[in-house]
Amino acid sequence: MTDTGALIPEGYDEFLRGLKERIRTAQVRAALAVNRELVLLYWRIGQDILERQRQSGWGSKVIDRLAADLRSAFPEMSGFSPRNLKYMRAFAEAWPDEDFVQQVAAQLPWFHNCTILDKLKNLAERIWYAQQTIENGWSRNILIHLKLRCFVVIDLKMDQFRPEYAGKMNFYLSAVDDLLKHSSDQPSLGIILCKTKKKMVVEYALRDTSKPLGVAEYRITAALPERLKGNLPSIEDLEAELSETDNLEDYDE
Repeated sequence: MTDTGALIPEGYDEFLRGLKERIRTAQVRAALAVNRELVLLYWRIGQDILERQRQSGWGSKVIDRLAADLRSAFPEMSGFSPRNLKYMRAFAEAWPDEDFVQQVAAQLPWFHNCTILDKLKNLAERIWYAQQTIENGWSRNILIHLKLRCFVVIDLKMDQFRPEYAGKMNFYLSAVDDLLKHSSDQPSLGIILCKTKKKMVVEYALRDTSKPLGVAEYRITAALPERLKGNLPSIEDLEAELSETDNLEDYDE
Protein backbone atom coordinates (compact mmCIF):
# COMPACT_ATOMS: atom_id res chain seq x y z
CA MET A 1 0.00 0.00 0.00
CA THR A 2 1.45 3.33 -1.06
CA ASP A 3 1.94 6.04 1.57
CA THR A 4 0.55 9.04 -0.34
CA GLY A 5 1.38 11.40 2.51
CA ALA A 6 5.09 10.85 1.94
CA LEU A 7 4.73 11.78 -1.73
CA ILE A 8 3.20 15.24 -1.17
CA PRO A 9 5.73 17.78 -2.43
CA GLU A 10 6.46 21.12 -0.82
CA GLY A 11 3.84 23.76 -1.68
CA TYR A 12 1.20 21.18 -2.58
CA ASP A 13 -1.37 22.38 0.02
CA GLU A 14 -1.17 25.96 -1.22
CA PHE A 15 -1.44 24.74 -4.82
CA LEU A 16 -4.56 22.68 -3.93
CA ARG A 17 -6.22 25.62 -2.17
CA GLY A 18 -5.65 27.76 -5.24
CA LEU A 19 -7.20 25.14 -7.52
CA LYS A 20 -10.25 24.76 -5.26
CA GLU A 21 -10.80 28.50 -5.23
CA ARG A 22 -10.48 28.67 -9.02
CA ILE A 23 -12.98 25.84 -9.47
CA ARG A 24 -15.49 27.42 -7.07
CA THR A 25 -15.18 30.74 -8.90
CA ALA A 26 -15.76 29.00 -12.23
CA GLN A 27 -18.81 27.22 -10.80
CA VAL A 28 -20.32 30.52 -9.65
CA ARG A 29 -19.61 32.14 -13.01
CA ALA A 30 -21.15 29.19 -14.84
CA ALA A 31 -24.29 29.35 -12.70
CA LEU A 32 -24.59 33.10 -13.27
CA ALA A 33 -24.09 32.61 -17.01
CA VAL A 34 -26.79 29.92 -17.15
CA ASN A 35 -29.20 32.12 -15.20
CA ARG A 36 -28.46 35.10 -17.44
CA GLU A 37 -29.15 33.12 -20.61
CA LEU A 38 -32.34 31.66 -19.13
CA VAL A 39 -33.70 35.08 -18.16
CA LEU A 40 -32.84 36.49 -21.59
CA LEU A 41 -34.52 33.49 -23.25
CA TYR A 42 -37.68 34.05 -21.20
CA TRP A 43 -37.63 37.77 -22.03
CA ARG A 44 -37.37 37.06 -25.77
CA ILE A 45 -40.16 34.48 -25.60
CA GLY A 46 -42.29 37.08 -23.83
CA GLN A 47 -41.44 39.64 -26.51
CA ASP A 48 -42.44 37.20 -29.27
CA ILE A 49 -45.77 36.45 -27.56
CA LEU A 50 -46.48 40.16 -27.14
CA GLU A 51 -45.65 40.86 -30.77
CA ARG A 52 -47.94 38.09 -32.03
CA GLN A 53 -50.78 39.23 -29.82
CA ARG A 54 -50.41 42.83 -30.93
CA GLN A 55 -49.92 42.23 -34.62
CA SER A 56 -51.93 39.09 -35.26
CA GLY A 57 -54.57 39.39 -32.58
CA TRP A 58 -53.71 36.14 -30.84
CA GLY A 59 -55.86 35.57 -27.76
CA SER A 60 -54.73 34.51 -24.32
CA LYS A 61 -55.80 30.89 -24.94
CA VAL A 62 -52.95 30.50 -27.39
CA ILE A 63 -50.62 30.46 -24.39
CA ASP A 64 -52.20 27.21 -23.13
CA ARG A 65 -51.62 25.55 -26.52
CA LEU A 66 -48.09 26.96 -26.72
CA ALA A 67 -47.26 25.66 -23.25
CA ALA A 68 -48.44 22.15 -24.13
CA ASP A 69 -46.47 22.09 -27.39
CA LEU A 70 -43.27 23.39 -25.78
CA ARG A 71 -43.45 20.87 -22.94
CA SER A 72 -43.98 18.12 -25.50
CA ALA A 73 -40.97 19.25 -27.52
CA PHE A 74 -38.72 19.82 -24.47
CA PRO A 75 -39.85 17.35 -21.77
CA GLU A 76 -36.52 17.68 -19.96
CA MET A 77 -37.02 21.42 -19.39
CA SER A 78 -39.22 22.98 -16.75
CA GLY A 79 -40.59 26.48 -17.03
CA PHE A 80 -43.02 26.12 -19.92
CA SER A 81 -46.24 26.05 -17.91
CA PRO A 82 -49.03 28.45 -18.99
CA ARG A 83 -48.47 30.42 -15.79
CA ASN A 84 -44.75 30.85 -16.46
CA LEU A 85 -45.37 31.85 -20.09
CA LYS A 86 -47.70 34.56 -18.82
CA TYR A 87 -44.89 35.71 -16.52
CA MET A 88 -42.59 35.86 -19.57
CA ARG A 89 -45.09 38.07 -21.35
CA ALA A 90 -45.49 40.31 -18.29
CA PHE A 91 -41.71 40.41 -17.85
CA ALA A 92 -41.17 41.57 -21.44
CA GLU A 93 -43.95 44.12 -21.11
CA ALA A 94 -42.50 45.50 -17.86
CA TRP A 95 -38.95 45.76 -19.25
CA PRO A 96 -39.12 46.77 -22.93
CA ASP A 97 -35.48 47.91 -22.88
CA GLU A 98 -33.25 44.93 -23.71
CA ASP A 99 -30.13 46.74 -22.46
CA PHE A 100 -31.67 47.05 -19.00
CA VAL A 101 -32.66 43.39 -19.04
CA GLN A 102 -29.10 42.35 -19.90
CA GLN A 103 -27.43 44.65 -17.38
CA VAL A 104 -29.82 44.37 -14.42
CA ALA A 105 -32.74 41.93 -14.66
CA ALA A 106 -30.63 39.10 -16.10
CA GLN A 107 -28.43 39.23 -12.98
CA LEU A 108 -31.43 38.18 -10.87
CA PRO A 109 -32.80 34.64 -10.66
CA TRP A 110 -36.00 34.21 -12.64
CA PHE A 111 -38.27 33.88 -9.60
CA HIS A 112 -36.80 37.07 -8.13
CA ASN A 113 -37.94 38.81 -11.29
CA CYS A 114 -41.40 37.23 -10.96
CA THR A 115 -41.63 38.41 -7.35
CA ILE A 116 -40.78 41.99 -8.33
CA LEU A 117 -43.47 41.85 -11.04
CA ASP A 118 -46.05 40.56 -8.54
CA LYS A 119 -45.31 42.91 -5.68
CA LEU A 120 -44.58 46.20 -7.42
CA LYS A 121 -46.47 48.08 -10.11
CA ASN A 122 -44.45 51.30 -10.20
CA LEU A 123 -41.51 51.26 -12.64
CA ALA A 124 -39.20 53.31 -10.41
CA GLU A 125 -39.84 50.98 -7.47
CA ARG A 126 -39.18 47.91 -9.60
CA ILE A 127 -35.86 49.34 -10.76
CA TRP A 128 -34.85 50.26 -7.20
CA TYR A 129 -35.69 46.83 -5.76
CA ALA A 130 -33.93 45.05 -8.62
CA GLN A 131 -30.78 47.08 -8.08
CA GLN A 132 -30.89 46.70 -4.29
CA THR A 133 -31.40 42.94 -4.59
CA ILE A 134 -28.27 42.67 -6.71
CA GLU A 135 -26.26 44.95 -4.44
CA ASN A 136 -27.31 43.28 -1.18
CA GLY A 137 -27.75 39.70 -2.34
CA TRP A 138 -31.35 39.47 -1.07
CA SER A 139 -32.93 36.04 -1.18
CA ARG A 140 -36.39 35.60 -2.62
CA ASN A 141 -37.85 35.15 0.88
CA ILE A 142 -36.35 38.45 2.01
CA LEU A 143 -37.63 40.13 -1.13
CA ILE A 144 -41.21 38.78 -0.40
CA HIS A 145 -41.49 39.69 3.65
CA LEU A 146 -39.40 42.87 3.01
CA LYS A 147 -41.52 46.04 3.29
CA LEU A 148 -39.47 49.19 3.42
CA ARG A 149 -41.72 51.94 4.71
CA CYS A 150 -39.46 54.28 6.66
CA PHE A 151 -36.18 54.52 8.53
CA VAL A 152 -36.29 54.70 12.33
CA VAL A 153 -33.55 56.66 14.09
CA ILE A 154 -33.09 55.84 17.80
CA ASP A 155 -31.00 58.09 20.06
CA LEU A 156 -30.21 56.59 23.48
CA LYS A 157 -29.45 59.09 26.26
CA MET A 158 -28.11 58.18 29.68
CA ASP A 159 -29.72 61.10 31.52
CA GLN A 160 -32.90 63.18 31.68
CA PHE A 161 -34.38 64.60 28.47
CA ARG A 162 -33.02 67.98 27.45
CA PRO A 163 -34.58 70.32 24.84
CA GLU A 164 -31.39 70.29 22.75
CA TYR A 165 -31.85 66.55 22.17
CA ALA A 166 -34.83 67.35 19.96
CA GLY A 167 -32.66 69.63 17.81
CA LYS A 168 -30.04 66.91 17.34
CA MET A 169 -32.69 64.36 16.41
CA ASN A 170 -34.15 66.79 13.88
CA PHE A 171 -30.66 67.04 12.35
CA TYR A 172 -30.29 63.25 12.22
CA LEU A 173 -33.69 62.84 10.54
CA SER A 174 -32.91 65.49 7.93
CA ALA A 175 -29.65 63.71 7.10
CA VAL A 176 -31.32 60.29 6.82
CA ASP A 177 -34.14 61.65 4.66
CA ASP A 178 -31.64 63.33 2.36
CA LEU A 179 -29.01 60.59 2.11
CA LEU A 180 -30.81 57.26 2.68
CA LYS A 181 -34.57 57.58 2.18
CA HIS A 182 -36.00 56.31 -1.09
CA SER A 183 -38.70 58.32 -2.86
CA SER A 184 -41.28 55.62 -2.03
CA ASP A 185 -40.44 55.57 1.71
CA GLN A 186 -42.38 57.48 4.32
CA PRO A 187 -40.63 60.25 6.33
CA SER A 188 -38.11 58.87 8.81
CA LEU A 189 -39.15 58.46 12.45
CA GLY A 190 -37.11 59.61 15.44
CA ILE A 191 -37.21 58.08 18.93
CA ILE A 192 -35.28 59.63 21.81
CA LEU A 193 -34.85 57.23 24.73
CA CYS A 194 -34.00 58.93 28.03
CA LYS A 195 -33.58 57.88 31.64
CA THR A 196 -36.29 60.33 32.72
CA LYS A 197 -38.36 63.08 31.15
CA LYS A 198 -40.53 66.00 32.20
CA LYS A 199 -43.76 66.14 30.22
CA MET A 200 -43.85 69.93 29.90
CA VAL A 201 -40.23 70.15 28.73
CA VAL A 202 -40.89 67.51 26.09
CA GLU A 203 -44.06 69.28 24.96
CA TYR A 204 -42.32 72.61 24.48
CA ALA A 205 -39.29 71.05 22.80
CA LEU A 206 -41.42 69.21 20.21
CA ARG A 207 -44.22 71.77 19.73
CA ASP A 208 -42.86 73.38 16.54
CA THR A 209 -41.10 70.32 15.16
CA SER A 210 -42.44 69.25 11.78
CA LYS A 211 -40.69 65.85 11.73
CA PRO A 212 -42.24 62.76 13.36
CA LEU A 213 -40.33 62.09 16.57
CA GLY A 214 -41.12 61.05 20.10
CA VAL A 215 -39.54 60.82 23.54
CA ALA A 216 -39.78 57.81 25.84
CA GLU A 217 -38.27 56.66 29.12
CA TYR A 218 -36.46 53.38 29.49
CA ARG A 219 -35.91 51.13 32.48
CA ILE A 220 -32.85 49.08 33.31
CA THR A 221 -33.47 45.61 34.71
CA ALA A 222 -31.58 44.42 37.75
CA ALA A 223 -29.86 41.63 35.85
CA LEU A 224 -29.17 40.84 32.23
CA PRO A 225 -30.72 37.55 30.98
CA GLU A 226 -28.18 34.75 30.81
CA ARG A 227 -28.61 34.26 27.05
CA LEU A 228 -27.57 37.87 26.44
CA LYS A 229 -24.58 38.00 28.76
CA GLY A 230 -21.36 38.31 26.83
CA ASN A 231 -23.18 39.49 23.69
CA LEU A 232 -24.10 43.00 24.79
CA PRO A 233 -21.95 45.82 26.20
CA SER A 234 -22.32 46.64 29.88
CA ILE A 235 -23.83 49.89 31.14
CA GLU A 236 -20.33 51.04 32.06
CA ASP A 237 -19.14 50.39 28.50
CA LEU A 238 -22.03 52.40 27.05
CA GLU A 239 -21.46 55.28 29.45
CA ALA A 240 -17.75 55.35 28.59
CA GLU A 241 -18.51 55.28 24.85
CA LEU A 242 -21.10 58.06 25.11
CA SER A 243 -18.78 60.14 27.28
CA GLU A 244 -16.05 59.84 24.67
CA THR A 245 -18.50 60.83 21.91
CA ASP A 246 -19.64 63.90 23.86
CA ASN A 247 -16.02 64.95 24.31
CA LEU A 248 -15.42 64.68 20.58
CA GLU A 249 -18.55 66.77 19.87
CA ASP A 250 -17.37 69.45 22.32
CA TYR A 251 -14.00 69.48 20.53
CA ASP A 252 -15.63 69.86 17.10
CA GLU A 253 -17.76 72.74 18.32
